[in-house]
Amino acid sequence: MTNSKSALTAAEARKFNPLVVFSAELWKNKVLYLMVLPAIVFFITFSYVPMVGIYYAFTNYNYVDGLFGSPFVGLKNFQYFFYGGWNSPVWLLTRNTVLYNLVFIFLGNALQCFIAILITEVPGRLFKRVTQSAILMPYFVSFVIIHAIAYNFFNAEFGTLNTFLKSVGANTIDVYGIPWAWPFIVLFFNIWKGLGYGTVVYLASIMGIDREIYEAARIDGCGVFKEIRYITVPLLKPTFIMLVLFSLGGIMRGQFELFYQLIGRNGQLFPLTDIIDTYIYRSLTINFNIGLSTAAGLYQSVFGLITVLVTNAIIKRNNPEQALF
Repeated sequence: MTNSKSALTAAEARKFNPLVVFSAELWKNKVLYLMVLPAIVFFITFSYVPMVGIYYAFTNYNYVDGLFGSPFVGLKNFQYFFYGGWNSPVWLLTRNTVLYNLVFIFLGNALQCFIAILITEVPGRLFKRVTQSAILMPYFVSFVIIHAIAYNFFNAEFGTLNTFLKSVGANTIDVYGIPWAWPFIVLFFNIWKGLGYGTVVYLASIMGIDREIYEAARIDGCGVFKEIRYITVPLLKPTFIMLVLFSLGGIMRGQFELFYQLIGRNGQLFPLTDIIDTYIYRSLTINFNIGLSTAAGLYQSVFGLITVLVTNAIIKRNNPEQALF
């Protein structure tokens, strides 16, 4: 009896052993796991293995000794990044990066949602197709071309703006010497380039709304504006929240190509346009300081992770069904 009980206990132990359960689950769904294997290999190779490079942030790296042979300096690189209190690089870069991204995210999504609703409500299939194509085209424009457009328009000597001012007898304007104007210029080009792509996402969401809801609303006497207010906008809310959450994950990842192409190395504009990505780039290409640039990148990643977790927790508390996890 005792031996039987012991045997039963051993069998139960094997049954609830995590390794046994995992092996059984793996064998049961082997085809599905085989299909997802390329994605697992991809993320391990390009997301987890490179995390070893975080060690650069704690070394005074030199090319002779390599990563693990370079002198270990602890938090020295972080101390330099944070040195100076409120005048340290980190506060300026964080402020610029976060504020730019918040405006890009919320204003961009609001305009995309607005344009998608307008296109949906305007009659005429040909007009809709032409409009969608026209606003989507800038998305495929290279940032190098955007730089060329901005430079040819704002150049102090032969730019379009100053050529026009000269033709009417007005004084020329050195736009590249006016720091306060560039946040608006950067915002304009960012919205202009991404408006069409985001609009397509919201259009797809609107097309997925059951048409019978609108028909019932019209029978009850609702006009176009009431349909938008009480049907379209509320049903687009989950899509809006999801896109904002995804965007907040990269709130510390600035549009490097946009800022680098528009601003370049114009130090006069850095106080209002410098972001973490351009700072890291200059640390590598000008100062060749790999440790400092890695420290800035690690700070960038940790800050973004905390932002996502906090934002998701707030949304989960108020609207659990709309949270990411």
